[in-house]
Amino acid sequence: MPNRFVFLDRDGTLVEDHGFVHRLSDYALLPGTIEALQLLRRSGFRLAIVTNQSGIGRGIFGTDDFWAFQRRLLEDLAAADVHIEETYVCPHRPEDGCDCRKPRPGLVWQARDRFSIDLRESWVIGDHASDVALGVAAGCRSVLVLTGHGAEERARVIAAPGPPALIVADVLDAARHIVGGQAD
Repeated sequence: MPNRFVFLDRDGTLVEDHGFVHRLSDYALLPGTIEALQLLRRSGFRLAIVTNQSGIGRGIFGTDDFWAFQRRLLEDLAAADVHIEETYVCPHRPEDGCDCRKPRPGLVWQARDRFSIDLRESWVIGDHASDVALGVAAGCRSVLVLTGHGAEERARVIAAPGPPALIVADVLDAARHIVGGQAD
């Protein structure tokens, strides 16, 4: 059995995105998140979060703020028997030119090397064109969810070169398509 992962964007995909998400008072899971991740796990997928957090690099919030918010998410998921293997975060600003900022595949390649992941059997789910492009760059299949910024990113994803991405309403719809094999 291949070592399959689903790489999940965080803000706008799993949790509400209010812009530079970091305050615990703004924490809110999007509907269907728990059910989606449980379905993926039951179907043999391992899960990792891959997130751009330029608010750190811009000085809007600190790494402690990020990790406090992230711990809350991971605790809620763990309470629902959803295990996230790892959180991969890019703290840099877009203009920094790092290799870890989506759509560059540096963070996915770190995960590949650590967990011996079969990227051809893996997926990226997110609400930005950069999430879809990350999937293409890393050799995974991609899903754009229309939550968060997805609706406004849809035209960019459709016009982008490369394999077509699956476009669905939310992370639960994405999980159902992935597990059901309807996305091939």
